[in-house]
Amino acid sequence: MPPVSPDVASIRSRLLAWYDAHARALAWRAPPGEAGGIDPYRVWLSEVMLQQTTTAHATPYFLNFAARWPTVRDLAAAPDAEVMAAWAGLGYYARARNLLACARAVAGDHGGVFPDTEARLLALPGVGAYTAAAVAAIAFDRPANVVDGNVERVMARLFAVETPVPAARPELRRLAARFVTDHRPGDWAQALMDLGATVCRSRSPLCGQCPLAADCAGFASGAPERFPLKAKKADKPRRHGVAWVIVDARGRVALERRPDKGLLGGMLGLPTSDWSTVPEARTPPFPGDWRDAGAVEHVFTHFALTLHVRTAQAAHLGAYDWRPAAEARSALPTVFAKALDRGLAPALFL
Repeated sequence: MPPVSPDVASIRSRLLAWYDAHARALAWRAPPGEAGGIDPYRVWLSEVMLQQTTTAHATPYFLNFAARWPTVRDLAAAPDAEVMAAWAGLGYYARARNLLACARAVAGDHGGVFPDTEARLLALPGVGAYTAAAVAAIAFDRPANVVDGNVERVMARLFAVETPVPAARPELRRLAARFVTDHRPGDWAQALMDLGATVCRSRSPLCGQCPLAADCAGFASGAPERFPLKAKKADKPRRHGVAWVIVDARGRVALERRPDKGLLGGMLGLPTSDWSTVPEARTPPFPGDWRDAGAVEHVFTHFALTLHVRTAQAAHLGAYDWRPAAEARSALPTVFAKALDRGLAPALFL
């Protein structure tokens, strides 16, 4: 087993050398040795998008946002509806609302320049402890303890932490903090994240390629994949609702803007009932020849949803935002895109 007090200098040296040779090339990242030399706007934008989202999924969204709104001032001036539409499909839509609030605060209160310390970044709307630390370290090369899921996994294995997550998180943060110094702090943060993402993987860790294997208590145990331990998750409550897919004679689909507050706030959606815990009949938005298109399943952070789909053809109704099917689908969050696909199944219109 590794000592209780690890050789911090040796571990840092080996991991930074590994990062110099194996760093991922990401659209928002500077090459190794150049942390602090990248636009903080791009770092912040990427970190917000990457929360609970994979790098592969977030990358095209990042590239689209960076092309459409290349500076924080550009994003701050963008209409809410355009930003929410561009975010559609990325999930966790409160992030998009927080993104706009933060951009407007930076543009309006800070002259379009991001604060360069963790404490001042944390004071921005929608910026939490992780994002503040990540931007401070990566964009400004400030010593900050940047701990995401990848870093938690590396620390849990390095020290064979027996406490399950989420209860272990304060301990994992303390362990990670032992390695933070003012030498290449931005590269250090990214090196830990890259190690967790590419080598110290959740399943099937590549211990033979790990520069820290000699110090890793999880590796020494013979079962590194056992860490981090996870508490049993409680079953998510289930809700039920109805989505109405309304199509006019030209094949356009009826959409509506959801209220700014609440789940999927400010996004375009299909007309829908409330989502309650009890399955029950819902009254459609207007009388018509409604057909049952089945149901789709979707899992949100705090509940699972069974969304029953009903579809009908109707004359153009002014109360809705009518769009061609392909355009409508691209503007919808995932749960409604699933429902639209179900509602537009060709067999329903034979």
